[in-house]
Amino acid sequence: MALDNIQRDLLAKVADIHGTPMGAYNIRSNGAAAGRATTANINIVTKEDKPGIDIIIAPGTKNESVHIPVVISETGLHDMVYNDFYVGEGADVVIVAGCGIHNSGSDETAHDGIHTFHLADGAKVKYIEKHYGEGGGSGDNVMNPTTVVEMASDCYMELETTQIEGINSTERRTRAKIGDRSTLIIHEKVMTSGRQHSDTDFEVDLDGEDCSCNVISRSVAKDSSRQVLKTNVRGNNRCSGHTECDAIIMDEARVSAIPQIIASDVDASLIHEAAIGKIAGEQLMKLMTLGLTEKEAEEQIISGFLK
Repeated sequence: MALDNIQRDLLAKVADIHGTPMGAYNIRSNGAAAGRATTANINIVTKEDKPGIDIIIAPGTKNESVHIPVVISETGLHDMVYNDFYVGEGADVVIVAGCGIHNSGSDETAHDGIHTFHLADGAKVKYIEKHYGEGGGSGDNVMNPTTVVEMASDCYMELETTQIEGINSTERRTRAKIGDRSTLIIHEKVMTSGRQHSDTDFEVDLDGEDCSCNVISRSVAKDSSRQVLKTNVRGNNRCSGHTECDAIIMDEARVSAIPQIIASDVDASLIHEAAIGKIAGEQLMKLMTLGLTEKEAEEQIISGFLK
């Protein structure tokens, strides 16, 4: 892979890649392909009608992974990709994505990734996505990820999404339709600081009989940053759904949690929870008695909260 040290450092932060990944992978750097490998069970094909790739995972594939991270170090670049994942019947795989931006200039640098997952009967997927920005320039780092999930019967999918730091503006969209006896688990972690803004919007349709979802969001808002979280879970059959939002607010930040649950079946069981508050004083005092400064104590609490 033809990557410089900055790009390799970004890969390590967003995808835990050090050197060449094991298994199938597609590395995108500054809007172009920088490396690709396939396996006997996982094929990666470049789209012909728009930027992006199709990842085709054969039925029955087990204990394999695919890495598809994006790194950007070109100031002013606006990158967009459409990636479709076709997960075959009975497959069980791990997919690692993520995007890192190094912006040392004065122009806005952005990445929009539209990822669509098509899970066949009995498929299982763990999807890990991290977003990170750095560079020290005056230009904004912008990321707008969209995730679309279509689950057939008896599927299981876990989405683990993290916005680490350094993203000035983000609009995060997730749309899911869940089939019979399928389960979707979403864990989102977001941290904002300065004048950053984060807008998250989850929409889940529980269409299948005995399907379920669990949406958990944890966030920390510092300085004068802004966060908005919207969740909309619709129970359209005999099903169960749960949403939970926990946020720590600091300084002059503002956090809005807007949960919505809609039941259109008498056997739909839906619950939502939301809690926003500051770091408890007794937590700070306890850590400070162990020798930590107030700032170190805050960082320790935040780190534990976002784990």
